[in-house]
Amino acid sequence: MSSVVEQTADSEPAPAPAPERRRPAAVLQGVALALGLVLMIGGFALIAVDYRPYDIPTASMYPTLQIGDTVLARKVAGGAVGRGDVVVFRDQSWGGNELMVKRVVAVGGDTVATSGDNRRLTVNGQPVDEPYLAAQGGQGESFSVTVPQGRLFLLGDNRVGSLDSRTHLEVDGGTVPADAVEARVEATLEPFGRTGLLDRTTAFDGFAGPGPSQPGPLEPAAYATVGGAALILVTSAAGGVAGLARRLRRGSGS
Repeated sequence: MSSVVEQTADSEPAPAPAPERRRPAAVLQGVALALGLVLMIGGFALIAVDYRPYDIPTASMYPTLQIGDTVLARKVAGGAVGRGDVVVFRDQSWGGNELMVKRVVAVGGDTVATSGDNRRLTVNGQPVDEPYLAAQGGQGESFSVTVPQGRLFLLGDNRVGSLDSRTHLEVDGGTVPADAVEARVEATLEPFGRTGLLDRTTAFDGFAGPGPSQPGPLEPAAYATVGGAALILVTSAAGGVAGLARRLRRGSGS
């Protein structure tokens, strides 16, 4: 026969254990990890959405870009580029469906030419000081072209080794439609010894009309990505060291 034990009025249920409070250090660690994750993912996502990598197969943009470089270019509309910008484009009359990288030196309405014994580049009659060139001096045969509206005149920085607008003067004065532009180059990604932002040229700062574009969000996004990853690593390492120290203290106290 089973016996039933009744609870008397004098007996009380055992109190529930109080919930363990999180230490301030643990809360701080969680906040730091969350912040690092947001920075890393946000910065990387912005770069992935706004930028594309391109490989440089020729020396036509030397020394600004070299054979084997991988560059990051921001996707832009052709109307958003100006003189001095280095752009990625494709034009059927230049090479079928091939992607090319050149520097914009004149936009719609400009008259671009070379003059003098050294065939120095001029835009609207004003000489252009081009510090980015591979070599100063002769740059091929003389020419003079008025760029139609909505089109661009593009040259390589390596003027003696570039097939560019000068090579295609018989077709629309060597110009290409502005909407042929796919992206604007903003940085060199590889090789790692050349990693860095492309310098914004001041060659066209004294000219009326559109000059080199301001850089996009690549630099802050890259800092956010790297900084977020570093914050996660440092916080995780600090948390691991703190946990080990607590275990060692408990072990020494037993």
